Amino acid sequence: MGLANKEHWRDEKINGVVYDMSPAPGYRHGIVNGNIYAAIKQALKNSICLVSIENLDFKYHPEENDDYVCPDIMVICDRKHLKGGSYSGIPKFIAETLSPSSVRRDRIEKKEIYEKAGVEEYWIVFPQGKSVEVYYLQDGEYVLEQAYILQDDIEDEDYNAQTELSLRAFPNIKMTLSEIFEGMD
Repeated sequence: MGLANKEHWRDEKINGVVYDMSPAPGYRHGIVNGNIYAAIKQALKNSICLVSIENLDFKYHPEENDDYVCPDIMVICDRKHLKGGSYSGIPKFIAETLSPSSVRRDRIEKKEIYEKAGVEEYWIVFPQGKSVEVYYLQDGEYVLEQAYILQDDIEDEDYNAQTELSLRAFPNIKMTLSEIFEGMD
């Protein structure tokens, strides 16, 4: 791999194993991440907290080893743990947007990593299924608090496009299901 390609190469290291995250996921992944990021960034405008999108490594137990993951969306408030392109504190919120190549890692391995690290809230977003699962940390374990599949046909009895989701640590950060999946079609 040439040096020019290295700039766009992403990876994660979990339990000492490096996972190549190339090629980039499909466009739906980016649309959903952009929608969630925009809603959070706007609401955090005058806050000490910071939101990252696919560009900040999370070193989830730096005292033990140099493992890291690169969450799709991460909200951090303790900036003293920021160093270069990585964060070693405890994020307030993480969202992972599923792609076919990352389903197992996001649903099992990363969920367990975030749970053990003490991340208060974890969302798993599935663009192809237009669904969101919201997990809250309770007594050291994730509990599924909310789960939605977007139904945006206003004539359907299960219509839920205007259902509003908010971040537990930031109740002022709100987005509807239709906003999360806007631009998908």
